[in-house]
Amino acid sequence: MTVEEKQLEAKIEESGSEETERSKRPHGGFSMMTSGRRLNADEEKEMATIIRDLEDTAYGILEEYDDLREILEKKPEREERTRAGRVDRLHKAINEVQKQSRTEPKRRRTSRKVNKLWREAEELRWMLAMSGKRIAHGEARKLAGPFMDEEDLVQEGYIGLLRAAKRFDPDKGIRFSTYARWWVRAQMTRAIDHTGRPVRLPGCAVEQTRNLRKAMKHFEALGVEYTIAHLAAEVNIDKERAELLLSQGNTISLEQPVDDGPRPRPLERFMSDTESKAPDDAAITSQELERMKMAFNEHLTQRQQFVLERRYGLDEDGEFRTLSQVGQEMGLSRERVRQIEREALTRLREGSNLKDENGKR
Repeated sequence: MTVEEKQLEAKIEESGSEETERSKRPHGGFSMMTSGRRLNADEEKEMATIIRDLEDTAYGILEEYDDLREILEKKPEREERTRAGRVDRLHKAINEVQKQSRTEPKRRRTSRKVNKLWREAEELRWMLAMSGKRIAHGEARKLAGPFMDEEDLVQEGYIGLLRAAKRFDPDKGIRFSTYARWWVRAQMTRAIDHTGRPVRLPGCAVEQTRNLRKAMKHFEALGVEYTIAHLAAEVNIDKERAELLLSQGNTISLEQPVDDGPRPRPLERFMSDTESKAPDDAAITSQELERMKMAFNEHLTQRQQFVLERRYGLDEDGEFRTLSQVGQEMGLSRERVRQIEREALTRLREGSNLKDENGKR
């Protein structure tokens, strides 16, 4: 046995003795009955400290291996420069040593040891997260509305609690319940933003859009005239991106009527369903399709018609296509196809509204 192997064995033995001490107090003295119970400040700190100690012990064992140390010490991306990023890298290293243990007997003991430490840390992390269940339910009652009901928001709140438990540092001098509330609310508002948009935006874009609208309200409250450039500078993004993000707020609902028949039909009714049965069994009739084609011919350019037909399965094969697929057919970027689609939907809506006004006169 080499000197390095002896040092590794000593470290594993040392962690084993620590584990024996912990086994006298399973989960650091917290029983599984603790899960869901509200913790006081001292209990929150103690539980979070035990979680970190378990992770540090596993980290110390794995960093003795050069290949695993590379995973643990890999230079993190911007979003990983947090405690959660370190935990993710630890988990990745644990998975790697477990994979190696299948073919390398010398690593089997290490794999068993760190997996046991990881499982105990995960169980405690779950207990810590679920101690904030009341926060998730309370915030869900406040934010429930037309886009998401209370039950769905509670589930989003649980995701926020787990994220908070993964990031919580007991040495920062703040209670977990206080820290977790921000994560719960952020997770819920992001889910509401996504649910309420026909075009989903990445999380960073949602946050930037919210900040742009805050800047607008700020300028308006001061009675100051502003431009897109002013808003972009306030949020620290370029003017083009600000224009794009703000345009997302003017979304077109697929429930808007797009033909002028006796019973106007929303575009959503004409969208292809890949799981639908034969045309005779579907809700789409030839008469409805004819109305759609008339509306398309009257209000849209050939390019706009092509995009909508491909996007919503209104062509011969009835296949629903993504923005990227349509872009490849047309030799355009995904973003340009999205813009053409938006322009087409806007023209259909405006054409329908104009006819409604003329009909009333």
